[in-house]
Amino acid sequence: MQVRVTLIAAARSSALLAERFDDDRPLDREGWYEVQRAAPALMPLAAAELRYCSPTPRSRTTGDVLGLTPLAQPALRDCDMGRWRGLTLSEVTAREPVAVDAWLADPRSAPHGGESLLAFISRVGRWLDTRPADDGGRIVAVAEPAVVRAALVYALKAPPSTYWNIDVRPLSTATLTGRAGRWNLRLDRESGQA
Repeated sequence: MQVRVTLIAAARSSALLAERFDDDRPLDREGWYEVQRAAPALMPLAAAELRYCSPTPRSRTTGDVLGLTPLAQPALRDCDMGRWRGLTLSEVTAREPVAVDAWLADPRSAPHGGESLLAFISRVGRWLDTRPADDGGRIVAVAEPAVVRAALVYALKAPPSTYWNIDVRPLSTATLTGRAGRWNLRLDRESGQA
């Protein structure tokens, strides 16, 4: 029994240089236009039997514009960044440089009082492993780029530090095939192939 899970990174909600931890702002104007431009290539994914999204406004709107009508999944929420929520990395580094270094170096560390990187990856992995595995079943999920990164690290059984080496751009897709504990990364020639 196998399932195919296609992850779509939500469109942006701010200029990339102004990205904030645990950002729940809606799509900005450029993000809205990006979804509309990408829609023809991604809309075939709406044929998936199950359609989910992170519980953020930008994930929900991205999914709606793509015709997915996704169901919000709390397990697909961004990493809980505690007191750093809403701040940029530059702002946090200026205030708490030692804490940022500890957070980047140790995946079990949560100096912000929220969720550690390891806990975040595990949470997203548990969600992935509990998807119904019907042969040929297709699932699509629109999620924050951080959630897509966490899913890839989990699925590939990569060391948690690999998380920092994965660049997930808005509206990029990644497809995982398999079942609980046995995932493969599938790369397609074009976005939207399911």
